[in-house]
Amino acid sequence: MVYNWLNIEHRCSLCDERCETGQSICAACEAELPWLREHCGLCALPLPAAGLICGECLKRPPAFGQVTVPWRFAFPVDALISRFKYQAQWPLGRLLAEQLSHHLRHAFDEGLPRPDALVPVPLARRRLRQRGFNQAQMLADWLSSALAIPVDATLLQRVQETQSQQALDAASRRKNLRLAFALTCERPLTGRHLAIIDDVLTTGATAEALARLLKRAGAARVDVYCLARTPKPGD
Repeated sequence: MVYNWLNIEHRCSLCDERCETGQSICAACEAELPWLREHCGLCALPLPAAGLICGECLKRPPAFGQVTVPWRFAFPVDALISRFKYQAQWPLGRLLAEQLSHHLRHAFDEGLPRPDALVPVPLARRRLRQRGFNQAQMLADWLSSALAIPVDATLLQRVQETQSQQALDAASRRKNLRLAFALTCERPLTGRHLAIIDDVLTTGATAEALARLLKRAGAARVDVYCLARTPKPGD
């Protein structure tokens, strides 16, 4: 007996309504997600108009080339990321990674250069023991499978336990991350194009620290792919 897979009813992961075959969320829920519209062409900070570079990037050009991100960090994406990250609800993480892969495919079609490898942000050992998994590593693995881009998860390591970034302002975040990361080996990165993978970009301090480290080791370009971008407070 041959099972007819076309008879399976596909349900939206957010509202549980029926959705098109092969889709994880329905069209209505997808349309209501907080899609990032006008934003800084470098760090992806939400801006009131398109085609602009934010003041911070003009004053202090980042070491990374470009941040590619589908959403603002707002409801319901913020809640989905939190449930994935802090409650180990991995199906939600996979759903978000799937949507990010669609966003990246479109960006590649529009001219964004494909990287040679995906590099997840390393997690401190103590936090890894507490959480049991590195959400950036899981996102990188899912993206690798969807985009056929290899993951280099052993390139970077976190060598210092740092204070949680959540309650810190931009200057304190940069200071907090000084000397926090290191390369695991001295292998040359000359000419390589790498993409840092993380869940949320807030001030960009982590991405900046890692991009500087990779470029000092010879990387030609370092981009950042993440799920959501936090707007400035009050925006």
